[in-house]
Amino acid sequence: MDEEIKLKKALLKKALGYNADEVVCEYVLDEDGQAKLSKKKVTRKHYAPDISAVKVLLEQYHGDYASEVLNMTDEELEIEKKRLLNLLKEEDSGDN
Repeated sequence: MDEEIKLKKALLKKALGYNADEVVCEYVLDEDGQAKLSKKKVTRKHYAPDISAVKVLLEQYHGDYASEVLNMTDEELEIEKKRLLNLLKEEDSGDN
């Protein structure tokens, strides 16, 4: 995958917010001195949208789009947010 596409996907993900699993593992030594997994905790974390990532996306990839966004109403911004979320879901599922 092209590096610019990877960067754009990462920025989009950060701009829209995302969920990720955080895994914490604890190990103990068994009678042979080998490390053995004793506890594993998986926590689902939500990372909120990052306004700096939004700004970079708009400046780098959507120069004209930035001026359009400034003129949008709250309702139009909400619709655009949903559209972008759907695009991200499509990319994550490989539909796009």
